[in-house]
Amino acid sequence: MAEILLSLTIIGVVAAITLPSLTGNINERTWNTQRKALYARFSQAISLMPNLNGYGTLTGNSSAGASDAVDTAAETFVTEGLSKVLKINNICDSEHLSDCGLPDTMTNINGNKVFTSFPKTLVAYNPMFNFSGSAAGFSYNYSQLDTKAAAFETANGESIAVFYNPYCRANGMENLSWNYIQPKMCANFIYDLNGKKGPNTVGKDIGFITALYSSDSVVVAPLPVVNRSVATTWNEAGKTCRENDSESRLPNMDELAAVFYNRDLMGISGGDFWSSSLESAEKAYLQDTGGGIRYVAPKNATHSLWCIKR
Repeated sequence: MAEILLSLTIIGVVAAITLPSLTGNINERTWNTQRKALYARFSQAISLMPNLNGYGTLTGNSSAGASDAVDTAAETFVTEGLSKVLKINNICDSEHLSDCGLPDTMTNINGNKVFTSFPKTLVAYNPMFNFSGSAAGFSYNYSQLDTKAAAFETANGESIAVFYNPYCRANGMENLSWNYIQPKMCANFIYDLNGKKGPNTVGKDIGFITALYSSDSVVVAPLPVVNRSVATTWNEAGKTCRENDSESRLPNMDELAAVFYNRDLMGISGGDFWSSSLESAEKAYLQDTGGGIRYVAPKNATHSLWCIKR
């Protein structure tokens, strides 16, 4: 009997040690499978939409930050556009986002809590859609309509918030004082794969999908990994990501734009980051995350990097 009790005790101790890790691995695989399936559904749905901009009724003061500037843009984008090509159960306006299962608080990629309540407008989610500042002798200024958010639940049980720009533009280096990436965002989706159940953490059950460009639209869903705070040349950047994890990659310029749009979830406050996208044999694209500027630099220059998984 003593030997049996000792054996059961040993089995219990081993189970207590290994079970949390085993459960965690199962959850990680489940979230990863669900995330990829969600991205596939969104990519197909967006490709079927005739256009991504122009939805909604615009009212009130047109200045950025005005709470009445946009009335129904994001909600109409869902009801009149996305719901035609994607199975959607419940739709919520900006005043009832939690009714669609969105948690008030999330944990970002750095392990810090973000939001005391889920943001109700685009500028509340990312202040870089309405800001002014300066650095290195240059002035940074950008503003646009502060559209109200909407949310919906999918037929598969995901809770998704929508931040929408009804005036999103096509791709291209435009004739602006700076080539801001903000006008290129058409819709940014924040998803929670299991509603309010938790852990409500970026890279696990929380993530984002971004649709860019009013024509020839692109849909990206980079899975962030913890940033390696290093600066390298472009030629070394991809290698540095793979050293961290064999599945880690340097983001392309559109994935990097999505990282900028979701900077709070990423725990980013500024910095210029390499993309994998090339402008020429000698130059590659970078994303300034302090102001939203996309630009090019020589590949032998030294800049920061942020790695992702796909």
